[in-house]
Amino acid sequence: MIRSLSLAVLAGVALQGCMFAPGHYLDTSNISRDGSPESSRVELIPITPKLIAQNEATKVQASVPAELLAFNPGAYRIGANDVLYITVWDHPELTAPSGPQQQIDANGRLVRPDGTMFYPYVGNVQAAGKTIEELRAFIAERLRQFIDSPQVDLSVLRFASQKVILSGAVLKAGPQPITTSPLSVVEAVGTANVDPLNADLASLTLNRDGREYLLDLDSLNSKGSQLQNVYLKDGDQLYLPYNDRKKIYVMGEVSQPRALTFKINRMNLADVIGSVGGLNQSTSNGNALYVIRGAENIETEPAKVFQLDAESPTAFALASRFDLQPQDIVYVGPAGVTRWNRVISQLVPSASILGTGNTISNSR
Repeated sequence: MIRSLSLAVLAGVALQGCMFAPGHYLDTSNISRDGSPESSRVELIPITPKLIAQNEATKVQASVPAELLAFNPGAYRIGANDVLYITVWDHPELTAPSGPQQQIDANGRLVRPDGTMFYPYVGNVQAAGKTIEELRAFIAERLRQFIDSPQVDLSVLRFASQKVILSGAVLKAGPQPITTSPLSVVEAVGTANVDPLNADLASLTLNRDGREYLLDLDSLNSKGSQLQNVYLKDGDQLYLPYNDRKKIYVMGEVSQPRALTFKINRMNLADVIGSVGGLNQSTSNGNALYVIRGAENIETEPAKVFQLDAESPTAFALASRFDLQPQDIVYVGPAGVTRWNRVISQLVPSASILGTGNTISNSR
């Protein structure tokens, strides 16, 4: 709230707002294009169908980088710390040397940190780097020296050699293993459970091989999205940021002035006004609906003030197509009668005190 107030004050100074009566009031009469110092710091832009069309024409469709789509996970390759379960049919002494009554983990074969494992009659085997089928065939070939036509099966009991890390606004942060089933970004985020109230869905970050990729989870709802075709590999890191640094500040004559978190990539003006209960019907000025953009950078570049005539029949159609950006300030000015009523409300107490003083004087 402190940040929102400071931004509003800064915007008010930049816009040369005058407080000629109690209550907030944004005076746009001094915003001009005459080359004055004031006009060089602020640009007033009406929200019109032409502006909406221009914005939509220049809008860049979010896309998934080609190098991410090009990655196609191959067959799973065994690595250090994986636990394998090897079955040799009709040879329980090789399949379950600890005894069949033991839990299956007790008969697992751990791949050592150097990538090797020991197996009876075969000796030390370099398991790391081999696929499951390659290691199965290697063990079967070695056992042929001791067993007639050995039937060997091999599976991974515990995947521990490859993993991805998820962090940020998820309920189950931490590592997720890479298994024989390819792990996609969508599946990994789904397993981690997104924090729906605090996550910034438009800014998922994938760190891979020293590079950082920005992915938009909200685009999953758009037609033709390719995000579900992005698969993860060992060492990838996914970070879903919190939305506390991306807000829209709604102020002035609305039912519930407050800061709204920017959870997705797009939020239009109609959504924002609706989220705060709409304009105050008795105190707002429908022609004084403004979107102030760039107030936080007023010292280095001009701020933009977009104005919508909410009394126009096409206002809601325009508002639903005008997209807001993080840190925008939405301000609704008061009607003239509202400013006058506020003047009266402040004068009445003073008049009451004066009246009381006169009554006391006359009674003496």
